[in-house]
Amino acid sequence: MNQFIARIALVVKDYDEAIEFYTLKLGFQLVEDTVLSETKRWVVVAPKESKGCALLLAKAVGTKQEYAIGNQTGGRVFLFLYTNDFNRDYQRMLENGIHFVRPAASEPYGTVAVFEDLYGNLWDLIEPTDKILNPI
Repeated sequence: MNQFIARIALVVKDYDEAIEFYTLKLGFQLVEDTVLSETKRWVVVAPKESKGCALLLAKAVGTKQEYAIGNQTGGRVFLFLYTNDFNRDYQRMLENGIHFVRPAASEPYGTVAVFEDLYGNLWDLIEPTDKILNPI
């Protein structure tokens, strides 16, 4: 059997506000929202039509996890959202109020801009020029 990364846990403050951000602002689909207990849910979101890795929205429990909200990688870009149409997605995201901390730039590897999610985690929106790097 081949291996692949199926989910990345993203620590969030609140399930519903995170679902709203990812589905309404970024245009992701809600893949699953299953209640596991009074305080825990299994919430998965992913870009529409994605067959790759998805995000598991994990509500923070305790001070240590709460501290990690929005800073899971110490201020580095955390996630990379690939697209086959940078301008379309960049404009849609701007219209949806997504805050870009670094504007669009043309780099040797593609067109890229850095945005933050609702908690401040940094993401690259990127349309790679190298077809090897671009599985889309």
